[in-house]
Amino acid sequence: MTQPVRFALAGFGAWGKFHAQSIAGNPGANLVAITAPSEASREEARRLYPEAHIFADSLEMIAQSDFDIIDIVTPSHTHREIALAAMAKGKHVLLEKPMAITLEDCKAIVAAAQEHGVHLAVGHELRLSSQWGHIKEIIDAGTIGDPQYVLVELSRKPYRLGASGWRYDQSRVGSWVLEEPIHFFDLARWYLEGSGDPVELHAYANSRDPERPTLFDNFSSMFKFANGSYAVVSQTLAAFEHHQTVKVSGTKGALWAAWSGALDRTLEPTATLKVFDGVPRRVLFRSRLGL
Repeated sequence: MTQPVRFALAGFGAWGKFHAQSIAGNPGANLVAITAPSEASREEARRLYPEAHIFADSLEMIAQSDFDIIDIVTPSHTHREIALAAMAKGKHVLLEKPMAITLEDCKAIVAAAQEHGVHLAVGHELRLSSQWGHIKEIIDAGTIGDPQYVLVELSRKPYRLGASGWRYDQSRVGSWVLEEPIHFFDLARWYLEGSGDPVELHAYANSRDPERPTLFDNFSSMFKFANGSYAVVSQTLAAFEHHQTVKVSGTKGALWAAWSGALDRTLEPTATLKVFDGVPRRVLFRSRLGL
């Protein structure tokens, strides 16, 4: 048998803790090192993962730890520095989205992966969802024909501040388009995979707070492909609860999917998927709890 893959985890905040659970719960992986941002979170990491070495600084962890893959779940503006340091040591990188907050930083990360011959993966986890991933299976099976139109829409309450308020600091977050809409662009392009690359893009946005005019509460974009298919990605952070919708129409049929977390994304969510396969008056229906 091969040895378990050794993971170092940079970041032990709200999402980093979920990553830690997933790594530790996988029999093919060992969580050997963790960077946690505060003394309280470091103490929690020590208690939950006593076999892992706990650090306060990600660069220190990279320099002192022996691991195969680093999982980077830190604020977006730190991604380039941490990823490049790990790649320079020949380590593979699993990087939370977005890759970075500038195109220059993204290109630097890709170039470093090529230079050092390591694998780079960005965590677009919605592709693995039993709901959003299943939509791609339906499309690939030809159930709705060739997809021509995709809508991915989110209506939710405002973002939480994040550690030290980084998510409301544009120099550290870059743009809120890089938070959840980045997943939606990925889904739309994935569903329209046979259409090639987009050839045209239009976008609109505004903010309800004049003190942060370029951190957009409301954002909508439309992008078109050379074959005439197109997608719409839209989000409002000025609403309530958490509701996501996907609609796909094709040359034969269509589908509609919705996910709602009325209290929170992790508390009693409901999910619905309806598929029309082109047969008159026949709609395939599936409803699940907690997808």
